[in-house]
Amino acid sequence: MTTTSPAAAPAPAAAAGGPNRLQRVLGLQALQIVLILAVIVAIFGTLAPESFLSAFNIRSIVINTSILAVLGVGMTFVIITGGIDLSVGSVLVFSGVVASKVMVAVGGEGWGVALVGLLAACLSGLGWGLVNGLVISRLKVPPLIATLGTFGAALGFAQIITGGIDLRDAPQVLVDTVGFGNVVGQVPVLSVVAALVVVLGMVLLHRTRFGLYTYAIGSNIEAGRRTGVKVDRQTLKVYAFAGLLSGFAGLLNLAFFQSTTIGGQSNTNLNVIAGVVIGGTSLFGGFGTVFGTVIGLFIPTTLQSGFVIIGVQPFWQQVVVGVVLIAAVWLDQQRRASAQSGKPRRSLLARRGRGSSKGI
Repeated sequence: MTTTSPAAAPAPAAAAGGPNRLQRVLGLQALQIVLILAVIVAIFGTLAPESFLSAFNIRSIVINTSILAVLGVGMTFVIITGGIDLSVGSVLVFSGVVASKVMVAVGGEGWGVALVGLLAACLSGLGWGLVNGLVISRLKVPPLIATLGTFGAALGFAQIITGGIDLRDAPQVLVDTVGFGNVVGQVPVLSVVAALVVVLGMVLLHRTRFGLYTYAIGSNIEAGRRTGVKVDRQTLKVYAFAGLLSGFAGLLNLAFFQSTTIGGQSNTNLNVIAGVVIGGTSLFGGFGTVFGTVIGLFIPTTLQSGFVIIGVQPFWQQVVVGVVLIAAVWLDQQRRASAQSGKPRRSLLARRGRGSSKGI
C-alpha cells in the first residue's frame, strides 16, 4: 500500500507522547485511579490497621496482584485494539498443566527442568493466543465469541489431561526461588518478575511501532489500514502476545500455589478485565496505559483482602468489582461522547500526521 508520508519513518518514541491533550487526560486519569486506591486502603486501614497494614498482608496483596498484572499487560493490548480476551484464565490453567506434565516427564529438581517448564508454559500460551488471533483476524469471528470458545476449550483440555485433579509437581528450586523467594528483604521475586513484564509492556506500548499500531487499530481500524497498518497481522500479534503472557502467568501461578488451580480461576477473567478497564483502558479501543492497568488491578485484590480481614464475605468483592466495572465503562462512554462532540473519529496515526508506507 502506497501513501504519502515523510521520508523518515516515525520514531517509535512517538507512541509514547501523543498529543498534549492525550497526555493530560492520561495523567489525570492515572491520578484519579491512584486516589481511588488510596481511599480504599485508607478505609480498610482505619477499620483494621494492625491486620490490613501489616507487612504480611501488604506482601500478600502485592503477590496476588503480580500474577494478575502479567495477564493484565496482555489484556491491555487486546482491549486497546477494541477486542477482548475471555480465555486468559483458562490458558493460564492449561499452560500450568502442560508445564507440570513436561517437568515431570523430564525429571529432576534443577533449573534445567524449570527452564523446560517455562518454555512449555509459554509455548502453550502462545499456541492458544495464535488460535485466538487467527480465528479473529482470518475467520472474522467476533473476539467475544472466539475467546469464549477458547476459554471453554483450554479449560476442557486441562481437565481431560488431569482428570479434573490438580497437579502439584514443580521443581523445588522453582518454588523456593520464584514462588517464595525474596530479592531484598521482603520484596518477592515473583513481584520483581511481574514488574519486569510490566516494564516490557510499557516499552512495547509507548516506545515501539507495535504499540503505535495497536493504538491505531483501536482508534480507527479503517483509517489505520489506509495509513499502512496491516490490521490482520497486527491483530494476530496482539492476541499471540496476550497468550504468551497467559502461559508465563501459568508457570508463575504453579510456582506460587504449587498447584495448577484448575478450579481456582473462576474470577480471573473478571478481575483482569475489571482492572484493565478501571485502570482507564477503553473497552471501545484506542485508549489506555499499562501503568493504569497495574493500579487498577490492585483494586480487586485490595478489596478481597480487606473484606476477609474485616469479616465480610469475600463474595462481596465480586459484587463490588462488577459494579465498579460497569461504572468505569459508563464513565468511559461519557468521556468519549464529550471528547468527540459529534466529530468523526480519526485514527491515532492520522491525528499525529505520521502515516507510514510500511505495515508490519
